[in-house]
Amino acid sequence: MNKPTRYYSKKQERKVAKVNNGSVVANSGATRFNKGDVKTDHFLIECKTKTDPSKSISIKKEWLEKTQEEMFATQSLFRWALAFNFGPDEPNYYIIDERTFKEFNRILDE
Repeated sequence: MNKPTRYYSKKQERKVAKVNNGSVVANSGATRFNKGDVKTDHFLIECKTKTDPSKSISIKKEWLEKTQEEMFATQSLFRWALAFNFGPDEPNYYIIDERTFKEFNRILDE
């Protein structure tokens, strides 16, 4: 029997929170103040997972825009990321914006 999509989403959110020393946002997106799926000291992270193993995933521009808007709404964070994977128990990959990428490059050059 297949598990519901929410099962896989929660599993990914817990993993992303653990590896990033963050916490899963309770009722993420359901309230005015709880935005994103995972919060760390530096990032608001939106998580997207496939329920079956796949070789591709379509990244929607609206996911990126929504995550950025929710990050601004928190008024406490100024970085966002989109975590995605290609199926249950697959590694997570992260999408960040150019400003954050440039910031990482600057830090690595120090």
